[in-house]
Amino acid sequence: MKKFDGKTVIVTGGGGGIGGATCRRFAAEGAKVAVYDLNLVAAEAVAQAITVAGGSAAAFHCDITDRASVDTAVATTVAQLGPIDVLVNNAGWDVFKPFTKTSVAEWEKLIAINLTGALHMHHAVLPGMAARKTGRIVNIASDAGRVGSSGEAVYAACKGGLIAFSKTIAREHARHGITVNVVCPGPTDTALFADYKEGAGNPEKLMEAFTRAIPLGRIGQPDDLPGAILFFASADAAFVTGQVLSVSGGLTMNG
Repeated sequence: MKKFDGKTVIVTGGGGGIGGATCRRFAAEGAKVAVYDLNLVAAEAVAQAITVAGGSAAAFHCDITDRASVDTAVATTVAQLGPIDVLVNNAGWDVFKPFTKTSVAEWEKLIAINLTGALHMHHAVLPGMAARKTGRIVNIASDAGRVGSSGEAVYAACKGGLIAFSKTIAREHARHGITVNVVCPGPTDTALFADYKEGAGNPEKLMEAFTRAIPLGRIGQPDDLPGAILFFASADAAFVTGQVLSVSGGLTMNG
């Protein structure tokens, strides 16, 4: 018996580094995984790899900034895979500039993807969970939202907002048996982090600085995140809600 046998799990941004690793781990634990991504080709590649490995997954095009796209994806997922048991809001995007160099258009895109998109997903999935009086939501924020990060002011604001939102939804829906928790990655070797390094102008120097600053002595890898995510989504965390966990190699150590 695997931890997520028969459970339907949505992972947004499932075609990316952390999202793909999370989808694969859920599938290995018996889940039926709905791989959501704006990039359908990337989502299909993850879903196909899971299927070839003997797991259960399906790819769905989903623009989390578009409520109609979200509603269509969720309805199709329920029809194909069954009621949603777990929602992992992982999709994100960033631009790496000092705040005064950013534009209003960039703010709007950052907010739409990193905050409003997660709100759309909650709003679409929560009613079904509440009606069944069960559900797990895991939101992927960032340590930038806890301690700040130079060059990521609006992104940090969105992730800080997601943390506060998660705690509030955890309170509102505790009576429905729904838990809501947050995982905050530190620097992780993904496409987004590659963009961050390029924006810094000296990627090698930045990598050296991060490696020195992280007590465990290395940058995180996508496979470092699913363990924490699956814990919050599992029965082992049935009495855990409204909590925030950093997975950062010790870079941030907040109580």
